[in-house]
Amino acid sequence: TLQLKDMPLRLLDYRSPMQGIKDGEGVTEQPAMQELDNFQKDIMSRISDIYRIHIKAMDAQVSNDPLEAEAQINDALAATQGLLDDYPEIRGDRRFTELYRSVISEYRQFYGITEVGNEPEGEIFAIQEELFSEDDSWMKEEYDFPDDLALNKTDVPLIQNDKVNRHLVYYTLRRPEVMETWLQRAVKYQPMMRKIFREEGAPEELTYLAFIESGLNPTAQSWAAAVGMWQFIRATGSVYGLEVNWWVDERRDPEKATRAAARHLRDLYNIWGDWHLAMANYNISPRGLKRAINRAGGVEDYWAAYPYLPRETRGYVPGFIATTMIGMNPEEFGFQKTYEGEPYSYRVVEVDGLMELTELAAAAGISTNELKDYNPELLRWATPPGGKYPLKLPVSTDREEFLANYQEIPKESRSQNITMHTVSSGESLGLIARKYGTTVAGLYGSNENLSSTIYPGQKIVVPLPQGSVSEISANRPTNQQQSVTSRTSSSSSKVSAPANSTPVTYNVKTGDTVGHIAEWFDVRAWNIRTW
Repeated sequence: TLQLKDMPLRLLDYRSPMQGIKDGEGVTEQPAMQELDNFQKDIMSRISDIYRIHIKAMDAQVSNDPLEAEAQINDALAATQGLLDDYPEIRGDRRFTELYRSVISEYRQFYGITEVGNEPEGEIFAIQEELFSEDDSWMKEEYDFPDDLALNKTDVPLIQNDKVNRHLVYYTLRRPEVMETWLQRAVKYQPMMRKIFREEGAPEELTYLAFIESGLNPTAQSWAAAVGMWQFIRATGSVYGLEVNWWVDERRDPEKATRAAARHLRDLYNIWGDWHLAMANYNISPRGLKRAINRAGGVEDYWAAYPYLPRETRGYVPGFIATTMIGMNPEEFGFQKTYEGEPYSYRVVEVDGLMELTELAAAAGISTNELKDYNPELLRWATPPGGKYPLKLPVSTDREEFLANYQEIPKESRSQNITMHTVSSGESLGLIARKYGTTVAGLYGSNENLSSTIYPGQKIVVPLPQGSVSEISANRPTNQQQSVTSRTSSSSSKVSAPANSTPVTYNVKTGDTVGHIAEWFDVRAWNIRTW
């Protein structure tokens, strides 16, 4: 006879990229046949919905549709993130653990990674693995180049060879839906981009490079933390004046990023004297490009260095040439001659800092998502603090009507006093709220997707009591580095506060000490006594 015995509880060791789930935490078994309350029903319903999205992602891969697969995979991950945000305590639940492992495993396998870091956004990343792979089984043995192809005269040589033909086959026969998406976006963005490239003295055809960089997606983000239509990393973007902070990422601003890209490409051309090498250097570090050139015998020619370049950079210039040829002659390659759409345009209205986007959208008579589409550089729920912000609105917006609605926005939705707090080891939301004289509810209201589980180094927006601090700098988030003004000091030896500091009034609570207050505001106790 078989003897049944209880098996020990198994531990699933994993680390969540979403909310810092610690390795080695146990999995809680669910009691059998339990009666579910409303919260449990909501959790189970959402888990079921995520599994349905997960199945759609796998079906899309079976159907050889990477764009749909990527969309469903990212939807599943976002839904899992949302479930964890709403129910932080679920991280030890068996059903959630199994769901998490399924979603993350599919996510990692799709993108070919072993660790989860920045989530790539944009269909360009869904096709790169296939496009840049060495597997050419999908290639046609022969590709009939369109007869009598009329190419405009360009400053960048549009060379045709087997490498360019491979990309032409891919975009016209293998994945024409991808190119069609890009051509539709070009109706909106290319007029603006061409104008900027002319103004900056760079060839207009280089605007097609944004097809390869991001698919003309202003919010695209790569695994290397490159962001925006032109895929700037933070360091390079800052060189060309693109501001990145907790509130704003100007790499996502179509106009500012395009101007930065035109200047960067022009500077690279001035270094190399060759547009193909300039484009390669846009994609790879100067050291990497020089290494490939040296291995090619020192000849400063992209095609000579081609075999020694990284896989992605090898496909970079051929991809640009192919998309430029298609963009200049879409009908010859099986696409529409023109696509419907309005060119990129907007009107600007200055609004106060820390204005909620939902209220601003309502004042303009548009949805919050539409407002974010016009202002993709805005990362948070509100405009950045520190003065007026140039908000972009549809051209059709009636300025006077918007301003009238703007004046009616409730006071509680207008600018408030805030500071940024960096979490220290051992701190909780309750402790942080008490330090600043606010509430945990206030912290949740000021931080999107704030979890009850916080970790050292995490930055949290803290709303301060009215009159306790003036606006913080709009240039970058502060880190509690304000100076405190004590109105009760009777010391005759006044010490001037630093020129870059902001006066703060703090209401002392029972149990507070000067030392604690000094620590909270990152100043010295003797400063407080003398101020």
